[in-house]
Amino acid sequence: MTEAELRANLADPLWRVSHLYKILTKGEDGSASIVTFKPNATQLRIIERLWHRNIILKARQLGCTTLVCLLWLDHALFNANQRCGVIAQDRDTAESLFKDKVKFAYDNLPEQLRKAMPLSRDSATQLHFAHNNSSIRVATSMRSSTIHRLLVTEFGKICARHPEKAKEVTTGSLQAVPKSGIAVIESTAEGQDGAFYDMTQLAEAAQQQGTKLTERDYRFFFFPWWGAPEYSLAEHESVIIRDKDAKYFHELEANQGITLTPGQKAWYVATRRADFADDDEKMWQEYPSTSAEAFQRSTEGTYYAQQFATLRKERRITTVPYTPGVPVNTFWDIGRSDGTAIWLHQRIGLQNRFIGFIEGWGESYAHFVAELQKTGYVWQHHYLPHDAAHVRQGQTVNLSPKSMLENLGLKDIIIVPQVDFLQNGIQKTRTAFADCWFDETKCAEGLVHLQSYKKRWNASTGTWAAEPLKDVHTEAADAFRQFAQRYRPEDGIKAKALDFASEWG
Repeated sequence: MTEAELRANLADPLWRVSHLYKILTKGEDGSASIVTFKPNATQLRIIERLWHRNIILKARQLGCTTLVCLLWLDHALFNANQRCGVIAQDRDTAESLFKDKVKFAYDNLPEQLRKAMPLSRDSATQLHFAHNNSSIRVATSMRSSTIHRLLVTEFGKICARHPEKAKEVTTGSLQAVPKSGIAVIESTAEGQDGAFYDMTQLAEAAQQQGTKLTERDYRFFFFPWWGAPEYSLAEHESVIIRDKDAKYFHELEANQGITLTPGQKAWYVATRRADFADDDEKMWQEYPSTSAEAFQRSTEGTYYAQQFATLRKERRITTVPYTPGVPVNTFWDIGRSDGTAIWLHQRIGLQNRFIGFIEGWGESYAHFVAELQKTGYVWQHHYLPHDAAHVRQGQTVNLSPKSMLENLGLKDIIIVPQVDFLQNGIQKTRTAFADCWFDETKCAEGLVHLQSYKKRWNASTGTWAAEPLKDVHTEAADAFRQFAQRYRPEDGIKAKALDFASEWG
């Protein structure tokens, strides 16, 4: 290659990203090897369609994170005064990603280029280049300054496991990217919770409607497992395709207009069985066939699937307005160090109407009392779980949650007794759905939690365990269970009788 040809090639970002950078790859035997990065079909699709704002819903191990890390490194190396960043779910993940993808690629550049592009700062989280004052860094948040190129990796996991951190990303880090910059959000799915789900739904709807995007609108990318040629087994004869799986593949082929090879079908079944203990939901999440499936929740193992089927059939998830003049009850679950959930309820005739849902993580009791006060409702009773009456040690003043809420102005608190056996409480809850109505908008998050509340999967026995899975859905389900375990319509009648007796002496 002549010097003129080299200069021309170095002026081409696609040539640079396809020829200059080395990556670590893992062989089938687990050994690592160093190869020159060459974009695969998925990665080329991203490069071709890259927009100012991009959101990528994907199957695992397609190389999206690697590609964007190299694009950002390349941009920083060849453009002056640029700030490029990568946000990961935690510090360890961020530093590992930076070391294995960004720093490794820089350290393995041709020696002549490295000498021409020296470092003025080299740390576990940042490279700053002396020749042009550009930099690339990783962190769990980037709020303080302009970021010309930003990647948020595995945002679905951040939303599901760290809601406050997800809020910081959307309100801070993404806002630091100018309209002329580029932001990429990529993740596998983590259920119908949080900003990643909401943002993908909006972006996909815009794509389907052919909406012309502004610099602030997100371009939607979806990469299913069946689009990756590497997801296939050469020796597929030994994998048994059950009738259920054969039906699934037939419907997928018909709906997507594709033809799956025997090797692809075998890979799918074998991967689900070996990696996820035959759990369909995990496979949908990590290796989705469609964008809708990525967020799909299996009703298998959930506690209230039958009840929700009835709710929908009878159209009891609908618009349920607040009825003025009728006091509102609240049903709480109070976490020690995790979440708090509150259901808002009115009794109208023979109907139990749920007109709102409030939740939060890491918030004070004052926050939730303030949220209730914002509604302007008149309150009747506040139902708290049994442990809300227990004094919690380690506070500045040792008080029970009940006492702390009373000090904040919450009156008429009822402590719900603990059930002898949790399954009895769950069974009472199933029965209680019979006369419940839910506002589909104001209770949307709570309804997702109730539908997703499920048993823990025992991988060693291949069966559902008796106890619930403790996850982001637990608080909302436990709060609703307080309603089933304790609420009685006569509570309001008794309260009125007491008021009447007090008034007339």
